[in-house]
Amino acid sequence: MIEVQHLSKRFEARVEGRRAQVVAIDDISFVAHDGRVTALLGPNGAGKTTTMRVVAGLVHADRGTARVGGVDVATDPHAVRAQLGMLSDARGLYGRLTARENVRYYADLRRVPGDECEQRLAMLSDLLDMKGLLDRRIEGFSTGERMKVALARALIHDPQHLILDEPTNGLDVVSTRALRRLLLHLRGAGKCIVVSTHIMQEVEQLADEIVIVAHGRTIARGTAAAICGEAGTATLEDAFVALAYAEPAR
Repeated sequence: MIEVQHLSKRFEARVEGRRAQVVAIDDISFVAHDGRVTALLGPNGAGKTTTMRVVAGLVHADRGTARVGGVDVATDPHAVRAQLGMLSDARGLYGRLTARENVRYYADLRRVPGDECEQRLAMLSDLLDMKGLLDRRIEGFSTGERMKVALARALIHDPQHLILDEPTNGLDVVSTRALRRLLLHLRGAGKCIVVSTHIMQEVEQLADEIVIVAHGRTIARGTAAAICGEAGTATLEDAFVALAYAEPAR
C-alpha cells in the first residue's frame, strides 16, 4: 500500500528574471491499495510527477508524509526503493547494449539472481510482446520500443509497488494493449499500482480508484462512478474537466 498524506513541495525558480518560490504541490493526499490500480489525473503542472518523485524518494517533501509498504520515505528511502518499481520515462538506457543486456544490468544492480532474471524477463517479454527486441541494440529503437524496455527494467526485481508516469507515451495501439495486459496481470498478482495518464479511456478500463489533482491539491478521489456523481456529469472526461479546471476555492 502507498499512503500519501498532506504532501507539500516548493522549488526555487527564476520567474521574469527574478528568483521566486514556485509551489509544485500544496496539499496532496491519497491511498493506493494492493491489488488495485490507482490512476492519478490532473492538468499539466498539477503536481503529479512531483508527487511520484516524492513517493520514490527522489525529491524531499517540505511537509507531509509518504509511506510505501508501511515504510516512511523520508526515514528509510533505500528500503522504499527496494520494494518499488518506477517508470518516469524511457531515458537512461544504454544505446550500445541490447534490450536484454540493459535489463540484466539493472537486475544485477538489484541483486536479482541470474536464473530469476531470465524467468522474469521471459514473462515480461511475453506480456509486453518484445521478444523480437531483446537481442537488438537500443540505439535506433522507437520511443515505444524504448518504453517497453524501460518497463521491463522497472519490473525485473518483482517490486510489490509500481509507479508509472504516463507509460503509454509513444506507444502504438498494439503496444498499449500489451501494457494493459501487463497491468491486469500485476493487479491480479496483488501489486499496488499507481498510474499517471491523460488518456481517459485507459483510466476507465483499468483504474479501480481515481485521484484528481489540480493546483497542487487533491480535489477528488474515488471510483469513476463516484467522481461522475460528484461532478454531476455523465462521463469521466466531463467530470475531470469540471473538477480539474474549476477556479480554486479561496
